[in-house]
Amino acid sequence: MHEKPAILQFGTSRFLLAHADFFVSEALARSEAVGTIAVVQTTSNPQSAARIKALNESKTYPVVIRGLIDGKPSEIEYQSVSVSAAFSAHHHWAAILDLGTSVNVILSNTGDKGYELDPDDNSSLLATPEVLPKSFPAKLIVLLHHRWQTNPEAPLSVFPCELISRNGDRLRSILLTMADDWKLPDGFIQWLETQCVFANSLVDRIVSEPLEPAGAIAEPYALWAIEKADGLTLPCTHGDIIVTDDLARYERLKLYLLNLGHSFIAEQWLKSNRPKDEIVLEAMQDETIRNELEKVWREEVLPVFAAEGFGAEAETYLASVRDRFLNPFLKHRIADIASNHEEKKQRRFAPVIARAEELGLRLAQHRLKAALA
Repeated sequence: MHEKPAILQFGTSRFLLAHADFFVSEALARSEAVGTIAVVQTTSNPQSAARIKALNESKTYPVVIRGLIDGKPSEIEYQSVSVSAAFSAHHHWAAILDLGTSVNVILSNTGDKGYELDPDDNSSLLATPEVLPKSFPAKLIVLLHHRWQTNPEAPLSVFPCELISRNGDRLRSILLTMADDWKLPDGFIQWLETQCVFANSLVDRIVSEPLEPAGAIAEPYALWAIEKADGLTLPCTHGDIIVTDDLARYERLKLYLLNLGHSFIAEQWLKSNRPKDEIVLEAMQDETIRNELEKVWREEVLPVFAAEGFGAEAETYLASVRDRFLNPFLKHRIADIASNHEEKKQRRFAPVIARAEELGLRLAQHRLKAALA
């Protein structure tokens, strides 16, 4: 691996390997990407460490796209070539800071609690670059401060891929609050506000299984919906990337139908003492679980879309979600979906309940409300 990356990515998740990173790989073959990716491990997870080691030892990693295409079974293995460097934040922080001064794009997918702050992180980190910040926001603000000091003229686009509504706005707000709390210079804050573009985006693809030590198995469906913004530099162009003025529409469809559906299955799985290795396909083939899920969609969610004028679009999207849940080629473990379950329920169930109330709908939504009780 020798090419200097143009994209810095925080997170080694199998999701990004089969989503954004794979998009970049395909775009590189067409000369439609800004460059290759440097992946950063931010945790002490041994699987992530093994992934970093494997990515450094090989110029490629496998992505298997498995599912139904035009109703016919398909399984194709690709070799992704997008990752040209891989670092551990714990061991290579100085190199990461240096690379952060020159990249065009930063990606992140730091998990459900990735934006949480650590009380031990403070402004002293700026004077001690050898000390690794604990939280992801602190890592990012230290890196951005270093970039401001060394290469302030270069524009930068930041693409948080965490499943948080308005993720770019949210991360930007956290960093600006930290900059204020840390009493950072006005010049840096102005630079953060004007030279860094934080993209709001939505990622969608079921990446059901990791391939050890690096790689993943994913469904054919993929989407990266990115909100239009002045000065935004895309990591690549790709058929599954949509730049839109109406990101909220894509967010609601995915959150209220796909994500909510996954978490409702997980809710029943947790409460019914079902097999620990059960997968989504098996749950969808269980009459009780399937009937309850269909009632949630039909009685508690679809009326909200109908009231907003998106009923037909929601029905079409839901049909695709059913097909994805029933994909006979994916082993999507419910145990994986059930991680951080209480937090996911709040993010996935509460908004559709609140939206129904805002619209003045008289929906009982008793299944969703019971799950939150």
